[in-house]
Parts: sequence; C-alpha cells; structure tokens
Amino acid sequence: MTRIPVLPTLIVGLAIATMIALGLWQLLDRLPQKEAYLAQLAANPARAVIAFPLQPDESLLFRRAVAECHPPVTLRRAGAGAAGFRLIATCSVPQGAMQVQLGTTHDPRKQISWSGGRVSGYVAHAPDSRSLIQSAFNHRPQAMLLVADAPVAGLEPNASPDLDAVPNNHLAYAIQWFLFAAIAAIIYALAVFRRNRMVVAKPAPR
Repeated sequence: MTRIPVLPTLIVGLAIATMIALGLWQLLDRLPQKEAYLAQLAANPARAVIAFPLQPDESLLFRRAVAECHPPVTLRRAGAGAAGFRLIATCSVPQGAMQVQLGTTHDPRKQISWSGGRVSGYVAHAPDSRSLIQSAFNHRPQAMLLVADAPVAGLEPNASPDLDAVPNNHLAYAIQWFLFAAIAAIIYALAVFRRNRMVVAKPAPR
C-alpha cells in the first residue's frame, strides 16, 4: 500500500505551487511588459528631439536629445567593450550636473581637451558601479547619459543605439521556474516511492 506523508507532501506542494506561480508571473506579466517597453525603445530614435533629461526616466532611453554643457568639466574613462574605452564628461547645468559620452578610444592613456558646449546625441544609461547583488537591494534609478553624435577631436565615434543591450530574460526566468517545479516534483515522488518500497521490503518482526 502506498503511503504519502501528509506534512512533507503539503510543504513540497506549496513550494512547487509557488515556483509555478513565479513562472506564470514572469511569462504572463513581466514578459509582456518588457516586450511593450522594448517596442517603445525601438521607436524612440525616430521621435522628436527633446532636452536631455536630468532625472532618470527609463522611457526616454534612445531618444534624440540636446543639451548645453557648461564648465567646469571633468573627464573620466569607462569600459566600452570591443571599442576600448569611452571618455565621459561631467559638466555643469543649471539644475546640477550631467554626463556626456564624448567618444571612444583604444588608448587607455588618451588625453583630450574639451571645455563644454552644445551637444546633440541620444539618451543612454550612464556607467553604474553597483554590482549585480548591490543592484538587487539598491533600487536607485541608473543615471542618464547623453551619447554624442559627433566625437570630440581625437576620439572614435560612439556606437549607435543598441536595443540588444537591454536585457529581456523573462521567458528564460519562466522556463527556469517551471523546471525547478518539475525537478522538485520528480525528486519528491522518487523519495516517496523509495521510502514506501523500503517499508514494504522490511521484514515483519517475529
């Protein structure tokens, strides 16, 4: 006779139900939201030019923008993948400060002179020093960056807006949760089967 332990089965059942619910949330809620967001970003480069947003606004990524960068200007480097390094200026604006990506270079010691001026380009995310774990607990919006259309003299042009740089992992997350639920169910079913077989095989006391 097959015996199913009530409390362990209830605990495992709740865990499996939670995993399935998380998978459905990723598949039916988060995935459509991200797809709609990506469709908006894909249309942004063709929309009207705006003043560069000084406050973070994810809906404005890849929008064409202009800004006036006033001195004082400080320069720093950030990684740019295959492009080497990108040179980023932090400059003054009436409401505080803004960041402008002036161009890229493969020379880690490249020096340029730039004192500011009018810049046109597209809106992107500024480099963020937070790790993946820190980002999970610190939900501060990522700062905005104006990527210049024309590089400063001595630098290579910046890359064009790249929609592939915006992650869309919700389908993978959904599949992952469903797999976790299936694995948990299989492991528990095998454990119960093995336990019952051991009970049946155990000789009765004389």
